[in-house]
Amino acid sequence: MKKYLVMFAITGLVAAACGGSDEKKADQAADATPAAAPVADLSSNPDYTKGLELVGKSDCLTCHKVNDKLIGPSYKDVANKYEATEENISLLAGKIIKGGKGVWGEVPMTPHPQVSEEDAKAMVKYVLLLK
Repeated sequence: MKKYLVMFAITGLVAAACGGSDEKKADQAADATPAAAPVADLSSNPDYTKGLELVGKSDCLTCHKVNDKLIGPSYKDVANKYEATEENISLLAGKIIKGGKGVWGEVPMTPHPQVSEEDAKAMVKYVLLLK
């Protein structure tokens, strides 16, 4: 009987430590840094959802992060540098497909010729929404 009580107590402790309550999770989310918190809910924006899906399927996150510079600039830095105009969307989509160098330093951006122009533009629209 003692074995069962000890196992029950250990199971309860592990569940409390790992799972936590919804209230605790809400508090942790509220404590997240303001820079990481989105200004507006973009989840219903089709440009956001399509671009996010494409970026998630690609190798983009190997060199770029949303908030932090990695090998390349953060998506937020790109969004802050470029206005969401058709000209900039075409320019940046071309850089995704053909690669680029010099705007953000000497490390070149790898070309992605397998990405269609339509998909590249969708990715750029997503990035530019991250201001």
